[in-house]
Amino acid sequence: MEVKIKNTVISIVQGDITRQETDAIANAANARLAGGGGVDGAIHRAGGPSIMEECRKIGGCPTGQAVITTGGNLKARYVIHTVGPIYKGGAAGEANLLKSAYLESLKLASARKLRSIAFPAISAGAYGYPLEEAAHIALKTSLDYIGGDTGIECIRFVLFDKKLYDIFCEELRRLL
Repeated sequence: MEVKIKNTVISIVQGDITRQETDAIANAANARLAGGGGVDGAIHRAGGPSIMEECRKIGGCPTGQAVITTGGNLKARYVIHTVGPIYKGGAAGEANLLKSAYLESLKLASARKLRSIAFPAISAGAYGYPLEEAAHIALKTSLDYIGGDTGIECIRFVLFDKKLYDIFCEELRRLL
């Protein structure tokens, strides 16, 4: 699914984020930037050891924030590592932290004059965020962000399975 709003295309695809040819891919990282499972592990495996070396130099990233490294062996030139919240029922500020993770990633991409970024569904895997709410926050934050002059021409959501893809497509239709 793809829509164009102002100068930005928002697209939703099912696939492997490590194969995206965008300027940057976002990594659903942990606060220690220590690699891990899921998307984080896949990005580190595909990108090679140079990404981890840069992460060690950075040292960490608080929940809701974002940092950037080169893309190593990936097709993307950069990896924007962002830390989403672990879902604890919704009363611990998780929605604001998840929104911030997307927003800080988009701001970092704009600051670096990047034109395209691919996101996974941050916090929707091992961190247990409810899928529909995670999709809503991801898409609403992106739509709100492109209301300004961002320089970003493409925001792509790359979802690993059909269920998540369908949820994101349905949520985008609702928001439009």
